[in-house]
Amino acid sequence: MNHDVIITCALTGAGDTTGKSHLVPITPKQIAAAAVEAAKAGATVVHCHVRDPHTGQFSRDVALYREVMERIREADVDIIVNLTAGMGGDLEIGPGESPMEFGPNTDLVGPLTRLAHVEELLPEICTLDCGTLNFGDGDTIYVSTPAQLRAGAKRITELGVKAELEIFDTGHLWFAKQMIKEGLLHDPLFQLCLGIPWGAPADTTTMKAMVDNLPTDAVWAGFGIGRMQMPMAAQAVLLGGNVRVGLEDNLWLEKGVLASNGQLVERVSEILIRLGARILSPAEGRAKMNLTRRA
Repeated sequence: MNHDVIITCALTGAGDTTGKSHLVPITPKQIAAAAVEAAKAGATVVHCHVRDPHTGQFSRDVALYREVMERIREADVDIIVNLTAGMGGDLEIGPGESPMEFGPNTDLVGPLTRLAHVEELLPEICTLDCGTLNFGDGDTIYVSTPAQLRAGAKRITELGVKAELEIFDTGHLWFAKQMIKEGLLHDPLFQLCLGIPWGAPADTTTMKAMVDNLPTDAVWAGFGIGRMQMPMAAQAVLLGGNVRVGLEDNLWLEKGVLASNGQLVERVSEILIRLGARILSPAEGRAKMNLTRRA
């Protein structure tokens, strides 16, 4: 069991959730306020996407990321910021016998374009989604090829940003270790992402299989989506890892009760403390993850 736990709060994500809960933050002001709320509730790290303030849909706009970062850095809290670098990999295959007629949800750009906001804003951590994946029951695929991943990993390392490798299936973990072997990544973090249809399922057997294949002494976390958010948080800690909660992955505090990000952090903190764990502050999290705090 891990007795010194990092809690990451994933604030908003990119999914079509804004119509399902009024508590999902949309504007940079709302996202930054959610980061402050999570920090005051005890989160060590906040994981940030941005959304178009007018439509609520996902965005890769650097100006929106800049505003979020500035608002967080000006707030009266200390929190580690982890920016997504996964946007720009969505490919909606055309229907039926017309697969090349890509759908309107396609947002496909190269690996360095996906890092434009990381280049400019230099967060302490950014993510790298480590493989291609069927995403849901429709025709959408998340695309991240080996060549794209090598280019992205190399650039993240050159920028001095800590990579958090998002592992959605066992092959992703295999390739993540290959990039470390090739010297493209140094001392990365690992995030085991469970329950995304159709990646790795959110269950104990799958999480343990992934954990058993992590590099020795890796700093890792795990999460499940929806109703499996809290069970997988407890499971991750029992297997020696850290946890992630937040409205990106789950909208509910309990059946019929919508959650805020701060409430999800408070709920997982209570569970972990009752298990005998201690929640790390951002300063302690930086030491554990070997981060250098940026101005």
